[in-house]
Amino acid sequence: MEVLLAIVIGLLYAAGVYLLLRRSIVKLILGIMFFSHATNLLIFVAGGLHKGKPQFASDGLTAVSANPTDPLPQALILTAIVIGFGITAFFLALMYRFYQATGTEDLDELKEGENK
Repeated sequence: MEVLLAIVIGLLYAAGVYLLLRRSIVKLILGIMFFSHATNLLIFVAGGLHKGKPQFASDGLTAVSANPTDPLPQALILTAIVIGFGITAFFLALMYRFYQATGTEDLDELKEGENK
């Protein structure tokens, strides 16, 4: 399972780099979102995949089960999701304002307009 997730992470990073190199602001924002999702998956996989071993003591026991999952990567992912959502919302608002001001979302057209 870790190998499959490593391939997915690599594909997300590759797609993110490809989209960041395009000249459209929409593709730039999608590339940043792909980077965010790939980083979340990377933290998830780095924390280790354990099935059915929560970090809770059940039935009045005071100790947790053997080899429980580490809650730190899960907390980091939750924080990263919130930060990624905030950054995406900011970039979408910035893109909308940019489109209103220039009438285009292509950065090449904007550069050509400055030279005239």
